Amino acid sequence: MQGKRFVYFKILLTAINLIAVMFVTVFIYVTIQRICNSYIAREFINTVDALPWKPYRNIIISVSLFGILIFSFIIREFIYPNNSKAVYLSLLIDFIISIMIIGILNFNYNGILFLVIANIITYTKGTKGRYLLMLISVMSILIADYEMISINFRLYSINDYISFYDSTTQQYLLGFYNTIISVNILIFIIYCIYVIQNQRGTIDEVNKLYKQLSKANEDLQKANEQLKEYSKITEKMGETKERNRLAREIHDTIGHTLTGIAAGIDACITMVEKKPKETKKQLELISRVTREGINEIRRSVNELRPDALERLNLESAIHQMIIEIELMTNTHIYFESDVKNLRFASDEEDAIYRVIQESLTNAIRHGKATQIWVHIKGGEGEIILTVKDNGIGCKEMKQGFGTKHIVERIKMLNGTVEFDGTDGFTVTARIPIRWGEEYD
Repeated sequence: MQGKRFVYFKILLTAINLIAVMFVTVFIYVTIQRICNSYIAREFINTVDALPWKPYRNIIISVSLFGILIFSFIIREFIYPNNSKAVYLSLLIDFIISIMIIGILNFNYNGILFLVIANIITYTKGTKGRYLLMLISVMSILIADYEMISINFRLYSINDYISFYDSTTQQYLLGFYNTIISVNILIFIIYCIYVIQNQRGTIDEVNKLYKQLSKANEDLQKANEQLKEYSKITEKMGETKERNRLAREIHDTIGHTLTGIAAGIDACITMVEKKPKETKKQLELISRVTREGINEIRRSVNELRPDALERLNLESAIHQMIIEIELMTNTHIYFESDVKNLRFASDEEDAIYRVIQESLTNAIRHGKATQIWVHIKGGEGEIILTVKDNGIGCKEMKQGFGTKHIVERIKMLNGTVEFDGTDGFTVTARIPIRWGEEYD
């Protein structure tokens, strides 16, 4: 049986590795749940190379395997400390279980092999088997690396799941993850030095091992710096994306409101002399729509979601928008939907609503249309949105701010959009639907 200090070191090393294994498995499981609950699972899947196999079971299996490691330690330390066959068998079991745990973690953490090497140093004193087992373990650390394995195999990376969170949370997660790795290496170094000194090892062996582990620690620090830089880049990309989204929302809202106001004022100018009472009513309507537009702009900046969709379902919100446009303009809008009972995700509803809004605004403002037809029909795993008007059309299609945003919104949903200006103007968008359930 080893001294108390050896036991304490191994308990501490075991605890650190247990924390690391629990962190990786639990973090992956919790993050997947948050991704699913945020309705961006499909977008996330498109950005990663692979997905974990049953994350909840991975927690149970990895903890169970770690329990076997602890049981093997107990057998070696307290039951058969002097039985060489039992010792070598338990060390082999440790190695196999560690490799299994690393595989379950998708090679995102291989520090558990340092625990195996520590046990080899402790229980195999100056034998050929000792150096063979150490060589195998060290080679396994080098080979069982995510960057190495991912070259030939599709693996999920913990960094992909860390990037799901905001930049501040990323810094905390990366800091905690790298701290665990560094503490594990540090404890291992101290433990090895202590064991070698107590076993009258040479100083050359200690220095060599220290240099190797120092190099590994430097590599980890470099990797940490790279991850910090990646986090900064990701944050900037997120800020740019958010600014573009805000610009789209403000453009859609202001453009829609101002187009309605302009059309309403034109109508008032036409009938002010002959129909003063009707003109007054029209002006009162324009005033009300203007106030609603101002509130919508404020709400767009704060929440970036149409107010109508906060209060109504998609079809009712579209009907309300059409009624308001018809009241303020001389335009007749015909709306037809074949998918009335289909439920969309919030980002899908936002995109459909804004595309229709922008298309109607462009038809009235640029196309001088008097009649517009809006049609939504379902396909196999997709919906087809068509907005056609009887306006002047256009021979040469030049993508402006509004049409650019239509394209961007549809692309964000992995859809396609086409424009046709030969007979009036037609917008045709195909949007794949991620999930669809009928309303209760």
